Amino acid sequence: MRRTALLASAALLTALVPLSTATTAAGVGDPPPVPVDRFEGEVPFAAQPAEGIFTWGGDADDPPALQLTARSDAPEGAKVLSGTYDISGYGGFTHDYAPAEPAHDWSAHQGIRFWWDGQDNGKKIAFEIKDGGANGEASELWTTSFTDDFTGWKRIEIPFTDFAYRTDYQPVGGIDHVLGLTQMWGYAVTLPPGVKGHFAMDDVELYGRPDQSLRASVTTDAPVYPVREGGTASVRVAVATTGAGPLTDPVTVTYTTGGGTADPGTDYAPVSGTLTFPAGTPSGATRTVKVPTRKDRSAEPAETIPLKLTVTGAKAPAETPQIVVDAHGLPYLNAKLPVSERVKDLVSRMSLAEKAGQMTQAERGALTNPGDISGYDLGSLLSGGGSTPTPNTPAAWAKMIDGFQLRAQATRFQIPLIYGVDAVHGHNNLVGATIMPHNIGLGATRDPALAERTGAVTAAEVRATGIPWDFAPCLCVGRDERWGRSYESFGEDPALVESMETVIQGLQGRANGSDLDRDDKVLATAKHFVGDGGTAYGSSTTGTYTIDQGVTTVTRRQLEDIHLAPFRTAVERGIGTVMPSYSSLDITGDGLGPVKMHARGDMINGVLKDRMGFDGFVISDWNAIDQLPGDYAAHVRTAVDAGVDMMMVPYTYKDFTQTLTDEVKAGRITEKRIDDAVSRILTQKFRLGLFEHPYADTSGASRIGSPAHRAVARQAAAESQVLLKNDGGVLPLKKSEKVYVAGSNADDIGDQSGGWTVTWQGSSGAVTPGTTILEGMREAGGNVTYSKDASAPTGGYDVGVVVVGETPYAEGVGDVGNGHDLNLSAADRAAVDKVCAAMRCAVLVVSGRPQLIGGQLGEIDALVASWLPGTEGEGVADVLYGKRPFTGRLPVTWPRSEAQLPINVGDASYDPQYPYGWGLTTGTHAPKGGAATLRVLALAASAAERAGADRTGQALVARARLIVQQRAGQHITQAFAKPFADAEHLLLTGRYGKAVQKLVEAYRAA
Repeated sequence: MRRTALLASAALLTALVPLSTATTAAGVGDPPPVPVDRFEGEVPFAAQPAEGIFTWGGDADDPPALQLTARSDAPEGAKVLSGTYDISGYGGFTHDYAPAEPAHDWSAHQGIRFWWDGQDNGKKIAFEIKDGGANGEASELWTTSFTDDFTGWKRIEIPFTDFAYRTDYQPVGGIDHVLGLTQMWGYAVTLPPGVKGHFAMDDVELYGRPDQSLRASVTTDAPVYPVREGGTASVRVAVATTGAGPLTDPVTVTYTTGGGTADPGTDYAPVSGTLTFPAGTPSGATRTVKVPTRKDRSAEPAETIPLKLTVTGAKAPAETPQIVVDAHGLPYLNAKLPVSERVKDLVSRMSLAEKAGQMTQAERGALTNPGDISGYDLGSLLSGGGSTPTPNTPAAWAKMIDGFQLRAQATRFQIPLIYGVDAVHGHNNLVGATIMPHNIGLGATRDPALAERTGAVTAAEVRATGIPWDFAPCLCVGRDERWGRSYESFGEDPALVESMETVIQGLQGRANGSDLDRDDKVLATAKHFVGDGGTAYGSSTTGTYTIDQGVTTVTRRQLEDIHLAPFRTAVERGIGTVMPSYSSLDITGDGLGPVKMHARGDMINGVLKDRMGFDGFVISDWNAIDQLPGDYAAHVRTAVDAGVDMMMVPYTYKDFTQTLTDEVKAGRITEKRIDDAVSRILTQKFRLGLFEHPYADTSGASRIGSPAHRAVARQAAAESQVLLKNDGGVLPLKKSEKVYVAGSNADDIGDQSGGWTVTWQGSSGAVTPGTTILEGMREAGGNVTYSKDASAPTGGYDVGVVVVGETPYAEGVGDVGNGHDLNLSAADRAAVDKVCAAMRCAVLVVSGRPQLIGGQLGEIDALVASWLPGTEGEGVADVLYGKRPFTGRLPVTWPRSEAQLPINVGDASYDPQYPYGWGLTTGTHAPKGGAATLRVLALAASAAERAGADRTGQALVARARLIVQQRAGQHITQAFAKPFADAEHLLLTGRYGKAVQKLVEAYRAA
């Protein structure tokens, strides 16, 4: 999954309203225009705290390129602001005033205007102004848009009355929700995504006399008012003023019902009248309009009654409120009927447009108007990474999603939305949620029961914010640590991945789906089908990515044994949805060459749905159909026919629904295929109980980030730690020892949590509440001194702990060769050198994949693979100080050099730094014995295997492993590593006797 805008979204901002585009002359008595930007060089390209123009975007290639260009046709002066852009997520530019200077007063003018060089591309350009607050980046945002549907220079005039309060993002959570205009900090322009383009702009200025209606605005308490047939809807109409002062002039609101699908006189009693708010009325005063509905005893879909409001003396509401008489009496509404019957009944009633809407998923920040939910019958919304409400709290999430669900109630059959989010290691978009170790750390625990518990905690926290759908778990089998998604994999061995799929039950509950309507379960997603972990280095064609979204080339046997195996298990476990991979699959000998997975009907329809019997629905990845060959109609047709049931089209939901409808009408997509897709989607909505309970059940919100939930994450962090080396018994530490702590990742909650934490890429720093490793050591009672760069004197200490590793990244942004490598930073290497030269030392590597540390291994006494432990650094401290033993084992092979990659268990040539499955323990002394003892253990393990005594067989293999690791020490040769790693795979497949036999082979080679 990709992410969306945290700071802005393109064309996407909610509550956008049409604006005037005029070139009228100044009216009589108008004040002279006041320049904001002439683009002659008077305002520099600079960011705060200086006044200036600066760019921004979702990732490195999203910010536009700007310049001041001399043009003979400049509308004003000699230069214009021009630029180019190619935006995949969101991007644009801002002019902020300097925060050290007073804010500007724009209240003496009617609006803001500028010249725009039209390209006639039909795209919406979002324009935003910044009102109040401390500065331009902590102000209240008001927005509107215009459409570039003209050619050449045109003056765009925007009355301030056209701006709407942004509901998708506010930097400080909003201030007073009133456009005051007396403390303005500048403006911003958001350019359209998904198309390469260029633009030019000139002469931004304030114009005209102030509009009296800016002093006051009229609002309603909701946009939609569902009511049972025969009930009465109550619409509260409120007036608010700038600065919350009383009205200085009267405001009247004339109202009348009519124009909807309900029949006046039959379905409801028509109402009309006038509400008056006299001068002196306090801000916030309300009046109520009541609309009675009538019973007619017939079963029918929902019907709408618009309440038209005409406002004098104030700004009118952005949209007409609608009363909705609830659907009633229809079989699909009967919760006592089997789900299959309810689905069949509902599908039989739906129009093609309604079915197309159910197959569409938009990003919540990309809605050009919240009314599009009902206008396009949308079936789903999502939050990409970092796409959050403001403030980012559980209550705000629930309120936001309830608002979206309310919109869905205005549709004919009131089909609820299914809202999805990437909660890949806890509810990671939510500040304050419990953040688990990433999957690679969970794989290191070898604890399926614990994996299930982490899934259960995640599900409970996600569902408590109103979200019923999680785009997790990733069942990729990571075969190359250069991949930027390596940490999303449980490991390189499909047997390990399959063993950890207990997380699905943690998320969903029972395999038959009967728990999905609980307030602590969510629909899970197995991703990415299939082979995303096997892409070849250098095969990606996505931007600067090197391996992510590339090509996986395999034989059919390799495909079955490595990449398909985890999905077979997921289907058996009742997984509700499956997401195809961005990557391409090239099956040796099939003659097709590389084919994008979203186009592989042989895999989605043939293998997943037909052969494996998957009965859930398939959701595309973020904009993934845009990577298919051909025009847009071909993208839609290919993906739907391949078996993709719902399309994640974050910004192009309008284009998708129209194109899908056109393709069906033209006979290029069958109605049977559409009905199958819609039936699969509706089945899961019914199972989730959304028709009966569409709104958030926040009864579990108090448990988000609770001590009980964090205890699970703490245990997972502890069990994920892999002790690779421990010469001289440096670990566990003693509380009596003076410990010198250093390194970039010792005291950074963002680094230890990794990507997909609050934002898509994650970031360093205090991004969310939690306990850093350093804080955990202190809370454990350790006698600790900290110097991040090891610049403090090193004398007088018993032991050093250097915590090093990576900074956060996600997906292809983290690919090796795309600005990343597997080496420690120069600062980290220097800290290791300094501390380990001065005292006995332990080095903790906090990373999403193995780091190349062989050159410094000789000076390190103890080495720990800490992976990305999440927010509970106390779990790491628990094993450092011996409260818990080290028990983790490598989920992937730890290479000696990057030249060895890819390197995996089972390879013919296998000579790693540490083999797959390696992991020392501090919980027990290595058992006595040698080759003879191992032979006895092999016989006993074979007997346990025959008897189906798994726990006994696993214990016998564990005992044998300890004997073998003790003998090998750090002398790990190729002859030793291969049978040792093979033994781990055999253990996970239940072949305990052969596992010990392989360990005997490794023992002899040690």
